[in-house]
Amino acid sequence: MTDRHHLLVHGGTFAAVDDGGDISGVRGGGSQAAPDGLFVRDARHLSRWQLTVDGAVPEALSPVADGDTARCVLVPRGGRQEPPAYTVFREQAVADGAFVESLRVTSNRPVPTTVRIAVTADADFTDQFELRSDYRTYAKIGAVRSREVLDDGVEFSYRRGEWRSWTTVTSEPAPDGVEETGTGARRLVWTLDLEPHGSAELALRVAARPHGMPHPEVPPSPAAANDRLLALEDEFAEGVPFPTGWPELAAACARGLSDLAVLQVPATGPDGEDLRVPAAGVPWFLTLLGRDALLTSLFALPYRPQLAAATLPALAAAQATEVGPDSVAQPGKIVHEMRHGELAHFGQVPYGRYYGSVDATPLFLVLLGAYVEQTGDVALARRLEPHARAAVGWMLDHGGLTSRGYLVYRADEGGLANQNWKDSPGAICSADGSRPTGPVMAAGAQGYAYDALRRTAQLARAVWEDEVYAALLEQAAADLRDRFQRDFWMPEHAFPALALDGEGNHVDALASDAGHLLWSGLLDKEYGELVGRRLLEPDFFSGWGVRTLASGQEAYHPLSYHRGSVWPHDNALVTLGLARYGLHDEARTVAHALVDAATVAGHRLPEVLAGYGRDSHGEPVPYPHACVRESRSAAAPLALLTAVGGA
Repeated sequence: MTDRHHLLVHGGTFAAVDDGGDISGVRGGGSQAAPDGLFVRDARHLSRWQLTVDGAVPEALSPVADGDTARCVLVPRGGRQEPPAYTVFREQAVADGAFVESLRVTSNRPVPTTVRIAVTADADFTDQFELRSDYRTYAKIGAVRSREVLDDGVEFSYRRGEWRSWTTVTSEPAPDGVEETGTGARRLVWTLDLEPHGSAELALRVAARPHGMPHPEVPPSPAAANDRLLALEDEFAEGVPFPTGWPELAAACARGLSDLAVLQVPATGPDGEDLRVPAAGVPWFLTLLGRDALLTSLFALPYRPQLAAATLPALAAAQATEVGPDSVAQPGKIVHEMRHGELAHFGQVPYGRYYGSVDATPLFLVLLGAYVEQTGDVALARRLEPHARAAVGWMLDHGGLTSRGYLVYRADEGGLANQNWKDSPGAICSADGSRPTGPVMAAGAQGYAYDALRRTAQLARAVWEDEVYAALLEQAAADLRDRFQRDFWMPEHAFPALALDGEGNHVDALASDAGHLLWSGLLDKEYGELVGRRLLEPDFFSGWGVRTLASGQEAYHPLSYHRGSVWPHDNALVTLGLARYGLHDEARTVAHALVDAATVAGHRLPEVLAGYGRDSHGEPVPYPHACVRESRSAAAPLALLTAVGGA
């Protein structure tokens, strides 16, 4: 078997299996590498799932291919002189809280044959934060794992204080026995008597029940699970006007919508109502991240406004109401990340509700205003008026607009050092790679704040009938625009700084965040056109998109997460901004580059690409450890469609 992993995703559940459909339970190879297993609500509910036939691991004759269902064909290992005695056809799929598998064993012999099938299973219930290979360990005092043999399988359970989780494995027909392995795992065994060239089938079902969740509805087979997924994907894409003159963009939009359909996870609204919102991505972020859900919903808004209609109340329900130092919470602030695992439950990581984002709050207001403008649904704006006013209050007060003139963040020692979209360590830097100290005022966040103030002013005037408040917000937006162009503009580069440090000095790296300012409309026309054209020069534009950092600077690295890579969602914002400023040729250039990159990869855009240029690399170079399915990237083709149409 290889160490490649294939991801199966449905809602808040994903499984990572190898080429032969096995799960070995190995840790990831880096902070972003995916471990294999079945994961539900941040915990691994299957840590081993390994097939043997007659005591040996078969080899993959036809390995698992990418898709919503994992299918492979396995045979015993051997040579040319001994044709395989049997063939195993293996099929796997996931549903919410469930993993299902069918095994069909076919004899290739003309005489009766007996075959012994075994599946070794285990559930370690490890929290995802324990699997990130960042060398952290977490005490779990009093934790107990148990196993109970059932008539038709085995149940694994985990207990730590009030925390309880279960994984139940059953099969039809029932196993002939469940054996101990000496490692805590259990081996389910079947002895199959096959007629000459005959076949036998096994149906295995895994039900994961995380703490506080009901027993899931487990599909009877992978085919049934796949039917559910296909119906969900078809329904989600129905009625979207794909461009007929640009089939590659149409295919990217269709692929993106299919991914968005399965990347929706449960959430709760202000009145306790059940919602489904876009998760950030798999494998590490199959959960609600404020910034990601907001941008995804904005990209999809003209085509699937129901994403915004769920995301807004879900984030309103989690809006901070008091100061929480450990979670970086402040009244009115919109949540950055929500987790449901054991470590979050016991406060061992701060991400149960974590507010370390300077930009989720203004983006919440941008989406609310855009949603009302797009749909005319003023009822949601009225319902969320207190939340919107609280969000504005945060921007003016704790956020720093009143005291500092800009939205400001400070490094969080227990969480994120950078709290804008480029949130990796060192992502906010000068051209020479040096990092700012003290408070940081990131450029892109100021653009979001400007747009948020303007859109909320429109809501105040048209929906809340508060002319005084509307005028106050419009003046605040105008003042912010004037300040920004005075303080951030670098005349020597004819380009805005990436950020200001605590002393107001330029953090002078030339970065793609300037394109976000076009999307927000923060720059006047002359500055905006200069910036838009500059982003298409060769040091910025790789041929596959605009780099996060222009090459030629000391800080640039084509394989850095935020210092030279190409992000599809970043480029979608750039494209929308170019179109806003009338730079339609430039917008089409970026859009075609992204669509070409998607076409090479089966019409799917990953989270991020390496920054190598198209002139020297005929295909986009993957970024190591990128999320393959990521909601912002999945929605990016829809943003391109909005920006340039079918051109």
